[in-house]
Amino acid sequence: MSEVRLTTPSFLVLGIIDKLGEASPYDVKVEAARTVAPFWSMPHAQVYAQCDRLLEAGLLSETRREGGRNRRLMRLTQDGAGVLRGWLDDPAFVPVEARERGILKLWFGASPRVHAPVQVTEHARTLEEYEELATSVGELLSRGQREALEFGIRYERMMVDFWRWVADREPSDGPDGRDGRDGRDGRDGRDTF
Repeated sequence: MSEVRLTTPSFLVLGIIDKLGEASPYDVKVEAARTVAPFWSMPHAQVYAQCDRLLEAGLLSETRREGGRNRRLMRLTQDGAGVLRGWLDDPAFVPVEARERGILKLWFGASPRVHAPVQVTEHARTLEEYEELATSVGELLSRGQREALEFGIRYERMMVDFWRWVADREPSDGPDGRDGRDGRDGRDGRDTF
């Protein structure tokens, strides 16, 4: 096995192939979009690159289907299964990296009056979808899958609550439609956050 630095996308690929038993890079891409995309997105090109890296590192093996498109099917090797198990067993804490575009826009002065109603509507829609999913197939999910779905439900509830709070705050928009606060105290230019 060659030495390779494994990242979360590496483990995502290993985990999906492990769950499916064998998979092509395309299968991994489809399964990631179908299952983990709400809480971990991964560009399609990265799936293919990760498959190649993991294959080269000896963590995946590959067979080719004869005929048609000569499709690549990959399985975890014994080393790959061991590495995945080690990652799953590792309780190390990694801080959450929130990537909410609406909050970034608020930070830079976007108008809450413009953004909050859209955010409330979209997060409420997603919450409803997750709750329907929990009702319709919740008992068919593994414990970990059900807990991940519950995270999504609780996250969307929190986001609906947060954006309602933003919408209900006293308006302080300036003449340009932006929040009048620019993050400076107006006296000496120092940030007041």
